[in-house]
Amino acid sequence: MKNSLALRDQKIGSLLWKFSWPAIIGMSVNALYNIVDRIFVGRGVGSIAIAATTVAFPIMMVLMAVSMLIGIGSTALISIRLGEQKTEEAEKVAGNGAAMLILLPLFLAAIYLVFSEQILILFGASKEVLPYALDFTHIIMLGAVFGAISMGMNNFIRAEGNPLYAMYTQVFGALINVILNYVFIFKVGLGIKGSALATVSSQFFSALWVVGYFLSGKSLVKIRLKNLRLQTPILKMILAIGFAPFAMQTAGSVQQLILNKTLLVYGGDIALSAVGIMLSIFTLLFMPIIGLSQGAQPLIGFNYGAGQYDRVKETLKKALVAGTAIAVTGYLVIHIWPVQLVGLFSKGDTALTQLTVQAMLVYFAMIPVIGFQIVCSHYFQATGKPVQSTILSLSRQVLLFIPLLLILPHFWGINGVWRAAPIADALSVLLTASLIYFEIKNLPATKPLVAATKPTGDL
Repeated sequence: MKNSLALRDQKIGSLLWKFSWPAIIGMSVNALYNIVDRIFVGRGVGSIAIAATTVAFPIMMVLMAVSMLIGIGSTALISIRLGEQKTEEAEKVAGNGAAMLILLPLFLAAIYLVFSEQILILFGASKEVLPYALDFTHIIMLGAVFGAISMGMNNFIRAEGNPLYAMYTQVFGALINVILNYVFIFKVGLGIKGSALATVSSQFFSALWVVGYFLSGKSLVKIRLKNLRLQTPILKMILAIGFAPFAMQTAGSVQQLILNKTLLVYGGDIALSAVGIMLSIFTLLFMPIIGLSQGAQPLIGFNYGAGQYDRVKETLKKALVAGTAIAVTGYLVIHIWPVQLVGLFSKGDTALTQLTVQAMLVYFAMIPVIGFQIVCSHYFQATGKPVQSTILSLSRQVLLFIPLLLILPHFWGINGVWRAAPIADALSVLLTASLIYFEIKNLPATKPLVAATKPTGDL
């Protein structure tokens, strides 16, 4: 109750800092899952292993998409229900979300295990890369449910006003991943299998950590057995709100599939390795902006539900400034130290380093505007407006990037692949600016504050 009232009454600047810095740190550390895998396999196995993780990446994105579909959809709904002082309704949302975070990953893992080779070949695995991709992805899919629980339910913790604990979950898992990657690859000699085992092990312990929070009595929103029974009206709302990030991640998987296929035609396995390195570097930049947006989400969702629209606008404005600052900082780092960044992965491979640096400087040309697009997309998620959020999420990856990816290489070869991204970024920002302008312009007047009443439900 105290945390929820703070969302309504405290200064936006201090609240945004309080909620965002743990999320930023947590998401940045969480980015190490992807980065550490590629650094260790690149240095411990070789560039062919980086290509294998690149092939596996679309599958991992699908798993993340499911976690975001349920986790973010539930989180936005929980925040709104808490803002409306309907704790029992928030608990029903959390229970249904938890059940789906178990069922959906198990279903996806079963499909993969039946069609694993066909799926990996579809996603761009050559004959040389396929054995490594199979070794890596089999283990990842067997532990898929742990990743979904740790990522999805960690959002529930943030939604009820406890961002610091949510950060601890991510830091805890990432540290285990780093340590076990080193042990399994360099000490035990498990190669790319060791990297996958490290990832799954870290997700398992993170899932235990998150479940322990809800079983310990610390949480405001309780996970109750009766609420694990799926209820169609609640599921529809969760899926509607969570569809935008799900669509974005799924579209990213399709995008990666097409990208991998195109790279094989115009650049071969070395181009796959280059993109794997670039994706890792982008993740390190992308995740802090996601963390900032996640930190802003409970503030926006709660105050939107409470009718405090001035506070909603102020939160969005401050989040946009901070998100742009992060993006510009990342852009400068990429341009000042490109060789050093790529060198973390390439282990003295001069050809791979040269190709990756040249590609990266073009591919990331419009990075400074990415913060604006991400924050605005999360705003629509937080306010329960899935149509606008879905349009923004799909604009870059489906409506713009994929057509450009299919067309430009015919004229520019491999350079057409690199140029597709900045063109798509620029066009998607124009669309984002249009939607957010009309949204803010049409927000109603702020409701007068009323005295808080004790929330319903068994606390």
